[in-house]
Amino acid sequence: MINCRTFRSGYMTLLWIFNFIIQASAQDSVSIEQIRHLSGHPRLLLLAGEENNIRDRLSMDSTWQDVHQTILAECETIMSQSPVERIQIGRRLLDKSRTCLQRTFFLSYAYRITGERDYAERAKQEILQVCGFSDWNPSHFLDVAEMTLAVAVGYDWLFDFLSSEDRAVIRQAISEKGIRPSFDPEYNWFLTSNHNWNQVCNAGMLFGALAIAEDDPELALQVTNRAIRTVKLAMNAYGPDGAYPEGYAYWDYGTSFNVLLVNCLEKLFSTDFNLLSIPGFLNTAGFMESMTGPTGNCFNWGDSRQAVSLSPAMFWFAQKRSDPSILWVEKQYLQAGLYRTMRHDRLLPALILWGYPVQIEQVMPPPDLCWSGQGENPVCLMRTSWSTSDAIYVGLKAGSPQVNHAHMDVGSFIVEANGVRWASDLGMQNYESLESKGIELWGRSQDAQRWTIKRLNNFVHNTWTFSGSLQRVNGYARIERSSCNPDHLYAITDLSTLYSDQVRSVWRGIAIKDQSSVMVQDEVYNGDHPTVMRWTMLTTCQVKATADGLDLEKDGKRLRLIAHGPVKINWQTWSTEPTTDYDEANSGTILVGFEYLANPGEKASFQVLFLSENS
Repeated sequence: MINCRTFRSGYMTLLWIFNFIIQASAQDSVSIEQIRHLSGHPRLLLLAGEENNIRDRLSMDSTWQDVHQTILAECETIMSQSPVERIQIGRRLLDKSRTCLQRTFFLSYAYRITGERDYAERAKQEILQVCGFSDWNPSHFLDVAEMTLAVAVGYDWLFDFLSSEDRAVIRQAISEKGIRPSFDPEYNWFLTSNHNWNQVCNAGMLFGALAIAEDDPELALQVTNRAIRTVKLAMNAYGPDGAYPEGYAYWDYGTSFNVLLVNCLEKLFSTDFNLLSIPGFLNTAGFMESMTGPTGNCFNWGDSRQAVSLSPAMFWFAQKRSDPSILWVEKQYLQAGLYRTMRHDRLLPALILWGYPVQIEQVMPPPDLCWSGQGENPVCLMRTSWSTSDAIYVGLKAGSPQVNHAHMDVGSFIVEANGVRWASDLGMQNYESLESKGIELWGRSQDAQRWTIKRLNNFVHNTWTFSGSLQRVNGYARIERSSCNPDHLYAITDLSTLYSDQVRSVWRGIAIKDQSSVMVQDEVYNGDHPTVMRWTMLTTCQVKATADGLDLEKDGKRLRLIAHGPVKINWQTWSTEPTTDYDEANSGTILVGFEYLANPGEKASFQVLFLSENS
């Protein structure tokens, strides 16, 4: 008789070997023959002749026609403006690189779809202008990456319009000002990073190299295989479930350029070089979709603002996954005409490139009311409905302050109900406003100056502070348990390592109960000394303390907070006004919460209920 356990073990071993053979046999690099086979332009993103498919779709679909007209209207504005000048702001030329990318992408798109040569002429002026810059600021390599991508797309899409002299000038700039500096160890640290720098810089270098591949095939081979090999570091950060460690805004940045990179490879070589098999990457669209609440604002933890935007990359994911439901939020944005406010979004033409096959009216809501993912910054995102603006929405963030662009916000949450965001996050502060005052913004050690910035430490986030101490930068919390049961959505996280020198343990759970109320429950086990425990929540609402709780009011809606603890809870408020000359003003916000003096070794339980006026 065969032992079942032995059989299963042998089966799993065979399965592992089979998968290993399949993975090993999959093409994971490009050959010089494939590079030398490249010929003809355009070939980046939109192959020659594919514009006919777009024209056909535009003639049948008023939504995509309106997006197209928005791009053309912006092109008319660009036509009257002078080409970008090399004006560096602080350590960055990035603003000018992005302006060049926006203008070049818009104008080149307009030329390819309409055939109007005026668009091509103005795009050529823009490209030749930046090719004449002294450099593209390699000391901040994002600037080089976006400029290289801009010039590469223009070179490729306008190839037949450009003279041989123009092409020679552009090729030299792509090579000397774009690609060559990426081999300098002083500048190419992005190759070993696992965040948006890797994705953006590899994409820019890849586009540049493949645009001029027939003139320098060896360079194209080296850059392409380097990109395929090293972008995996950033793509691995989506594992295991798709939660992007850098939050909403940097998802849009890093993921969009990652998609540009993969799309470019697939178009030219008919393979993704096994990149899309990396765990989590194709699932990340679910994360992004769930990061927006019913109010239309995102869960803006980390370096992110609350405002949302249409993401062209989401349409690419929908096609890859054959799942239009991940476009439910994008559908709302399209129908609301959000693209009309995105005329300066440099990737807006990609919305049509990746979105035009979608019949947007057929997009239905996702089947699940919650999304939970582990990884470097685990999150759980829950709601009572996808289709009503007054639904309850809750987000809980775990993770670590060590992650790129992270704050000391581990354990923080947001709450929406009845069309109001009751528990909020301040989000990011403009980098130049800090760097221009000499602030060392990018340190991650426990005593880094970064943590003196009000918006970044745990004192103004919706989490715990113990005796005025910072969270531990080397701490980490995962989502320990979660439920997608519509009648009891919840998530639980163990925050103990974030406070390892302050208390013995901290557990936080947050739940939507009976689709009608929200509960935050915390269990804290104190250390061997008295500890002042402070529970805080940021809000943009009007606040009024009552005998048995706290009333919040905004836009004519009301919500009551009721707290239970070891003793009667006395609600307090604290100002969010700046206390330094470098902190940004936080007008319209206030901190609410309570304090409790815990005895040595005491175990304390706290429960806060969010009861809306309809509960």
